[in-house]
Amino acid sequence: MSIIKPQRTGKVSKIETTLSDGRDLIYYLDSEMVPTNLHPDRRPGEPRPKTNELRRDPLTGEWISVSPHRGERAFLPPKQACPLCPSTEEYLSEIPGPFDVAVFENKNPSFGPDQELIAPEGDAFNATAKATGRCEVVVFSPEHTGSLAGQTPERFRTVVDAWIDRTKELSTIGGVKQVFIFENRGEEIGVTLHHPHGQIYAYPFVTPTTKKLQQQIASVDEDFFERLLASESNTQRVLIETEDFISFVPFAARWPIEIHILPKRHIGNLTELSESETKQFAEIYQKLLGALDNLYDSPTPYISAIHQAPKGDENIRLMVKITSPRRAADKLKYLAGSESAMGAFVTDVAPESIAEMLKGVLR
Repeated sequence: MSIIKPQRTGKVSKIETTLSDGRDLIYYLDSEMVPTNLHPDRRPGEPRPKTNELRRDPLTGEWISVSPHRGERAFLPPKQACPLCPSTEEYLSEIPGPFDVAVFENKNPSFGPDQELIAPEGDAFNATAKATGRCEVVVFSPEHTGSLAGQTPERFRTVVDAWIDRTKELSTIGGVKQVFIFENRGEEIGVTLHHPHGQIYAYPFVTPTTKKLQQQIASVDEDFFERLLASESNTQRVLIETEDFISFVPFAARWPIEIHILPKRHIGNLTELSESETKQFAEIYQKLLGALDNLYDSPTPYISAIHQAPKGDENIRLMVKITSPRRAADKLKYLAGSESAMGAFVTDVAPESIAEMLKGVLR
């Protein structure tokens, strides 16, 4: 276990070390409660799974990661066996000791651990490549229960600082084309661990969703996001607006709950935020996630996604999209034939109604 001397990253201290199987573990410390003489990983080292295979769908041209070993990952374990809680004498987890925020390489990654560039083989109907890249887990707190929205503003900012630092580091990997940060919250979404956490995927290709956006930008103009900002501003769908950000329910929202956050100036990823923008970003993000928990008497499941520009693309702007399938206190929207098979969404709720509902709890 190697430990690098703590270094400052934004408002926090950063310590890098390794787990017993060689995976990276990074601590982001914002308090005096966590000692810097960190506990070693006492588990025996085990071989890491081999990098998965990518297969290209001949009908769409999209890459699919074939990841059989992911079926072995933990599934909703009890608190005493949670792999994201700090290790105890009785149970050794993924995190050897006390922490504030921790990031580590996923034990069962969809991409990586190999990181070289894709070298496709085969023809249009059976193209394959190695699923290179990197997958990381971001643990928001040592507490087993709670939520990202429920963290203190200081801890939420630590998470944002960790996202910024990881985006910077992962973007330097030669074979990585795009860095994507996201959180799946709730069993209805499909989470396999209750402990509050998110993930980061460093893809070896530009994702299908981003390619569609690139095509849309090309069909409109390079000032696409300036025009989008103008179109969404001053509407009844605006939720929160600050000096540097605006959040809104989009004009063509497809989910029962859908929120976008957009910076007012053109920046491609989190690393380009100024200190003032980072502060506003953390505040507005936490407030919106908190609003979801105030809609009903139980926590609302959601996917929160931070879309960042792929390497070399100067036209795509940083954007957060928060979506939930919850259409009532006891009802969910399921993707049926039109959505799943044809990608043609049908929404039961007008975007203006979604905005009014959210503004009600934000007030």
